[in-house]
Amino acid sequence: MRLRGELVELRTLDPADAPALGAIVRKPEVADWWGAMPKDFPLEDDPGTERLTILLDGDVVGLIQFAEEPDFDYRHAWLDIFLDPTFQGRGIAVDAFKTLVRYLFEERGHHRITTDPAPGNHAAIRLCEKVGFRGVGVMRAYWRDSPSGSWRDAFLMELVKEQVDAN
Repeated sequence: MRLRGELVELRTLDPADAPALGAIVRKPEVADWWGAMPKDFPLEDDPGTERLTILLDGDVVGLIQFAEEPDFDYRHAWLDIFLDPTFQGRGIAVDAFKTLVRYLFEERGHHRITTDPAPGNHAAIRLCEKVGFRGVGVMRAYWRDSPSGSWRDAFLMELVKEQVDAN
C-alpha cells in the first residue's frame, strides 16, 4: 500500500525499514511514550496491526500503524504514530495522520477512529486535536510499561466521520 499526503508518503512496512525504525523508537523522546520494544519490532511483534513507514523525501522518518475492529456493530479503527524527534514540529505527523484518516474513512469505510496517547504527552494530544480528534476520557492503568512493569494511563481520543463531514 502507498498513500500520499502533502508532505509524506506512507507505504507498507518493508523489512529494510526495521533498523531505522528501531533506532527511532529507542530515542528517549519516543521511548518515553512507546516503552521498550520487543526484539522483533516492528516486523512480527503485533500481528493484527497494519504498519506503514512514514517517508519524507524518500527517507524513513517514522511509523504510523492502525488496526480495525471487524465486528459490524462495533466497526472502527484505531491508529498510533511515532516520528523521529529531529522531524517533529514541521507538520509531518499531522500530514501522516490526515493521510491515514482519509484512507480509513474513504477507502476502508470506517465512521470512527480512535487513538490513545498518554495524558502527559501534550505534543501527541495537540497533534490529534489538529486533525480533529476530541478527548473522550482517561483510561486508567491501560497499558503496562516495559521494562518497568508499571501500569500507565491513556487518554482516549476519537474522530467521528459525521463530525468531520459537518465542518
